[in-house]
Amino acid sequence: MSKLFKPEKLKLKNNPEYNEVWIQKCIADDPSILNLGDLVLRDKERPQPNAGRLDLLLQDPDTNRRYEVEIQLGKTDESHIIRTIEYWDIERKRYPQYDHCAVIVAEDITSRFLNVINLFNGNVPIIAIQMNAYKFDKKVALMFTTVLDELPLGLVDEDEEVREVTDRKYWINRGTEDTVKMADKMLELINEFTEGFELKYNKFYIGLAKDGQPNNFAVFRPRKSGLNVEIKIPFSDEIQTKIEEAGLDDMGYLKKWNAYRLRFSKGGVESNKKLLSHLLKQAYENSK
Repeated sequence: MSKLFKPEKLKLKNNPEYNEVWIQKCIADDPSILNLGDLVLRDKERPQPNAGRLDLLLQDPDTNRRYEVEIQLGKTDESHIIRTIEYWDIERKRYPQYDHCAVIVAEDITSRFLNVINLFNGNVPIIAIQMNAYKFDKKVALMFTTVLDELPLGLVDEDEEVREVTDRKYWINRGTEDTVKMADKMLELINEFTEGFELKYNKFYIGLAKDGQPNNFAVFRPRKSGLNVEIKIPFSDEIQTKIEEAGLDDMGYLKKWNAYRLRFSKGGVESNKKLLSHLLKQAYENSK
C-alpha cells in the first residue's frame, strides 16, 4: 500500500524563493499546467502602450485563440481585474484577427472577487484560475484550478499564418514520430500530382514550400493522438457530402480562410488516400 504523506502548503506572496518570476517561468516552460489545453508561449512580459507589461501571452496553435494571462500572489483585488481586462482589451484591438480571452491566475480568489468578475463575464471572455503550491521533501508542486470559466461568446475562427521557423524535432516533441510521418504521407500524395514540394516547419503549423517559396494550400499540425489537416478549398455541398460519406473526423469549415479542417488518427491518411488526393489537388489548383 502506498504511504500517505501530507505536503506543506506554501504561501507564495513574499516568498523569497518561489516568487512571481518563478511561477511565470514555470507556466512559460509548460503552459499545459494551467489546464487550458495544449497551448504554446507567444510572449512574456509583453509591453503594453502606456499600461505596463502583460505577464504571459499564450496561444492555441490549432485556432486563433490567444490568452492574456496575469498572475497575482496573495489575495486578488479590483485593480488586478482592471489590469487584466485592460491588457485583454489592448491586445484584442491591436490584433483583431485573433480570438482573445483574459485569464487571471491568483493565489487567493475570494467570493467577492468572483462576484466582481461575474459582472464582466458574458461581455468579456474571462477565466479565473486559483493557484496553490505544496512542498514535500525539497520538491514543489503547483496546482491550478479553474474556479470561473468563461461564457462562450462565439465561434472560433482560423489562426492566421505565423511563420516562425522551427524544425522537425520540434514537431516530433509536440506530436510524435508517427504523427509527423503522417504529414510525410500527405506530402507524398501532393507530390504524386505535382513535383518539388517539401514540408516547411513553423512554430504553429507545418506548411508547404516549393523552391523555397511557401504555398500553404494545406497545413498540418501533428498532435499526440493524430494529425490535424487544413485544406484550403471553397466550401461546397459536394465536398461536404464526400467528407461525411467517408466518415472523416470533420473539425468544421473555416469560412474566414476557406479551409476544411480534418482530424486523422493512425492509419487514417492511408485509408483515405483517394479522397485526400482529390482535395489536395483541388486546393493546389486553386492556389495557382
